[in-house]
Amino acid sequence: MTGVRAEAELQSHIQLDNWFREVGVRVVVCLGILLVVCTVPGAVAAQDAPASMHDEHASAGGSAAIHLQGFMDLDYVQTDDHKAVDGFSLGQFVGHLSASLGKKVSFFAETSFSAQQTGFTVEVERAIVRYDYNDHFKISLGKYHTPINYWNIAYHHGLWLQTSVARPEMIKVGGTFEPVHFVGLLAEGSISSPTLGLNYNVGVGNGRSTLIGRAGDAGDVNRNRAWLARLYSRPAATPGLEFGGSVYHDLVPNGGSGVPELITSAYVALTSETPEVIGEFADVRHQDPKTLLDYHSKAGYVQVAYRFAQAPRWKPYARIEKLTADIAEPVFGGLDTRIASSGLRFELTDQAAVKAEYRWSRRFGDTRGVNAVYLQTAFTF
Repeated sequence: MTGVRAEAELQSHIQLDNWFREVGVRVVVCLGILLVVCTVPGAVAAQDAPASMHDEHASAGGSAAIHLQGFMDLDYVQTDDHKAVDGFSLGQFVGHLSASLGKKVSFFAETSFSAQQTGFTVEVERAIVRYDYNDHFKISLGKYHTPINYWNIAYHHGLWLQTSVARPEMIKVGGTFEPVHFVGLLAEGSISSPTLGLNYNVGVGNGRSTLIGRAGDAGDVNRNRAWLARLYSRPAATPGLEFGGSVYHDLVPNGGSGVPELITSAYVALTSETPEVIGEFADVRHQDPKTLLDYHSKAGYVQVAYRFAQAPRWKPYARIEKLTADIAEPVFGGLDTRIASSGLRFELTDQAAVKAEYRWSRRFGDTRGVNAVYLQTAFTF
């Protein structure tokens, strides 16, 4: 009897040891995949991501499903500004990894690998773990694209996703007008029937970093937490239509006391392709802690595009943009940026596109505008 029990215990230990080995191999493979994505990324992100994650990536059965997708772009630019850098350039490798962590729990990560004049930079653009309680309440923790701007949550870093060559100036990556990234806790869900399609986002987290174009990845730089709220609608009667508004509050690092920041914004987007119309407006209020004066900086853009029904691979587009701020503004200083661009997108395949764009821009202090021509090949894999 004792021998039988010992044999059974031995077999149990062997099975347990094999199970640990199998799990260990899977963990190593997953970490290896994640390492590859982080160092040689591409960018994925559907155009429909309220919290920068997508329900289709999390398997309903809780199996260890992993999804990978990548994006890249190659660019050429020629300008009449002798101080600008012209010529060919590598764009971004951006990689997305999404995985189910069990029933209703999922993980999503986005990394970018970007060429710079001094080398290459690797950034964790998003890293989010989310619990889907139901359609009305989903809660997540991590690093997001701040959900206070339509473009910022619709197109992400994969330039193949968007019609134009570049993002609008008000929400460009590395810009300062609106915070592109947000680290914290976010709740989201639907609050109405599909007829109205009303949805919400509510979040709290770290505010801007000491470099205000960056998020507080390693912790907040002051004891104040940023918070945000967004309400938007996707009416079922008009496919492709979305409109909404948001509010964001923070204390921006700016010397010893910091500057109170309140951002209010609104947008409307019709992405039916015939036509595509996107318009956004944002007001950024900063209060000077010394004078207690409020300064309102404003930015907006309108983009119009149309995919030809008889030639669906061709899609012309145009966009106008404007940003303004008072010269005494305590964070931005003087802003007077005006940009007009027009271009043509051609679909080489379902996964690759070529874009040609002319852009005129004039910034604060310029005596004349700058003319530029951009060529871009963008694709997903």
